[in-house]
Amino acid sequence: MRYYTPMMILVGLALIALCILVKDNDRITRKQKTVLYFTYAIVALAAFAEWLGVQLNGNMNFPPWVLMSVKLFDYLLTPIVGGAIILQFNTKSIWGKVVFALIAVNTVFQIVSYFTGWILVIDGENHYSHGPAYIVYIILYLLIVIFALFEFGIYGKNFRRQNRTSLFSIAVFFAAGIFMQELLGGEVRTAYITLTIGLSLLFIHYSEFTQLASDDRINEQMIRISEDALTGISSRYAYTAAMRELAALESLPKDLIAFSIDINGLKNTNDNLGHNAGDELICGAADCISSVFGGYGDCYRTGGDEFIVLIRNDIEMIPELKAQLKQAVADWRGKKVKTLSLSVGSAAAVDKPELTPEKLVAIADREMYKEKSEYYKENGIEQRAR
Repeated sequence: MRYYTPMMILVGLALIALCILVKDNDRITRKQKTVLYFTYAIVALAAFAEWLGVQLNGNMNFPPWVLMSVKLFDYLLTPIVGGAIILQFNTKSIWGKVVFALIAVNTVFQIVSYFTGWILVIDGENHYSHGPAYIVYIILYLLIVIFALFEFGIYGKNFRRQNRTSLFSIAVFFAAGIFMQELLGGEVRTAYITLTIGLSLLFIHYSEFTQLASDDRINEQMIRISEDALTGISSRYAYTAAMRELAALESLPKDLIAFSIDINGLKNTNDNLGHNAGDELICGAADCISSVFGGYGDCYRTGGDEFIVLIRNDIEMIPELKAQLKQAVADWRGKKVKTLSLSVGSAAAVDKPELTPEKLVAIADREMYKEKSEYYKENGIEQRAR
């Protein structure tokens, strides 16, 4: 077994590297890091105990009780590794409780066997051999491995289906390395190199899919930020992002059209009928706007009663789209407010492609405010009573 000592050195170095990776990972909580450190420490101690047992076997320079004590720690720590891995999953299932119960049974059994020779017998040349009850330890150990594999399955339910395959392959790898050593009677010691590689793969899996989960949460937050909470159309945040993208272009697309739309009389509605009525007016305006423009581009609520629409279309469509919006507004009826009025301004990039997006919208704004001014003048309403 000339390979064995170098392999154990590599195992130790790999576990140290894993600890460094855990330390440097900011996505892992302090509690999770503690569990991972504990797992790697148990694996390191168990691997060292097994290695030391191999080195002391047949070595007459040490009394038998030293070899017996080392093997005791080997048989105590090896099953605890399974419990440590289960702690990483944090599933709190019945199988995890069974594993910890079996570990407790094994601990008591090993301590008693230390004095009775049930597990280990050492001859006059300081060679150890398995005692009459060694099969009990093997059964307990294999049960712990099997139930730990059940925990893998439960843990895997936290991930999307395509992510479970990789986790299942790690579980198979764990089982193959452990069973291989036991089936070969310890002639080829694969357990701890398997555990170390498996823990590395498990950490990679955990890190990768923790990041995926984090990305999913960020995407959900971005959707919420990008969507106006009241109306359901795009928010001012989304509008700012769209303007930033347009500003990054060398010139505005020639078919870009900006519409600036404002609700007439919202303040008056809020003052006389309440803000619930005002909200109904805002939602009604958003519905009308999105029903007309939604198929051509994006609609944004940029303020209390202010909307911006950015579409890609022929400039000749502007009068038609305004007419459609006017009809949609005329047909709209609310529960608290019966009528809706909008002022609309537009600007087309084909007229002035050298403009920035902000200046294009500013032209649409001026046209909108001009129409709004005419509306208030025609209806005898003071402009400040908007």
